[in-house]
Amino acid sequence: MKTETINTVEKTQLGNSDLLITRVGFGAWAIGGSGWEFAWGRQDDEASVAAINRALELGVNWIDTAAVYGMGHSESVVGRALKKWSGPRPYVFTKCGLRGDDRGNVKRVLDPASIRRECEDSLRRLEVEAIDLYQIHWPVENLEEVAAGWQTMADLKKEGKVRWIGVSNFDVARLESIQDIAPVTSLQPPYSLVRREVEDEILPYCLWKGTGVIVYSPMGSGLLTGAMTRERIARLPADDWRGRDSQFQEPKLSENLAIVEHLKTVGARHHRPAGQVAVAWALHNPAVTSAIVGARSPQQVEEMVGAADLHLSWQDMTEIEEETVKNV
Repeated sequence: MKTETINTVEKTQLGNSDLLITRVGFGAWAIGGSGWEFAWGRQDDEASVAAINRALELGVNWIDTAAVYGMGHSESVVGRALKKWSGPRPYVFTKCGLRGDDRGNVKRVLDPASIRRECEDSLRRLEVEAIDLYQIHWPVENLEEVAAGWQTMADLKKEGKVRWIGVSNFDVARLESIQDIAPVTSLQPPYSLVRREVEDEILPYCLWKGTGVIVYSPMGSGLLTGAMTRERIARLPADDWRGRDSQFQEPKLSENLAIVEHLKTVGARHHRPAGQVAVAWALHNPAVTSAIVGARSPQQVEEMVGAADLHLSWQDMTEIEEETVKNV
């Protein structure tokens, strides 16, 4: 895997692709707004566009979104931001395979015809000629349907509608089941100090295979930023999915907030916020190519994008590990 520095921003090759991506990318999940099962509540589209543009100004060169985020709204906002941006076009990554109904409930669908419709809709909303990285958002139980969906992804690549193909939330067995159809450029799993399930098998497998890894929610969906408090959680709107998540409820909440206090201590040594330390911790794993950093305002972008150049010492990593073990 080759690494180079361009305009002082480090870029790393993503898996078997020709994409050189920055160590952090802009995550567009939250900016999808309300009206669906895993929304973050209502969002200000103008602030979202400004956040994307600020990330690009600071050197971030890729945006990650999905068709299901706001039932297409996130992709439309990303498309608006791209039209406003006058610099080099960033890479655009999106996902398929989650379909929503009229009530905003989501189900997994990897039917080939469905994937093709999603691809066309994403191209239209994003207003791009080709998607730089197209990913299956979630697998289904039926391995034959997974294989059919992956074959469709490979066909879309051959047709030039997408440049590279990857998956999200796949385990090793499902990754193995599709490798003979077409190489997997990248995997997008959850990975943070409060979600470490991928460490035992999935990350070592990707490192062995040379599969790129783009981790999502490295700040625990806001829990590890240092800005989340019990009071703020209590005020989360009813349509913010985090209010229903066990990580934001006791007994996990107290454990997670204790970890945050230690991240603040480590961050103080580097004059960095806790959220940057959390992202830098995830990037420290040799299997991890890059991390998605979600933001809904230019200020949030400015606070978090610096995680890409925060290099934690052996002492930092040891102290973080000890504190995490103590609080779980």
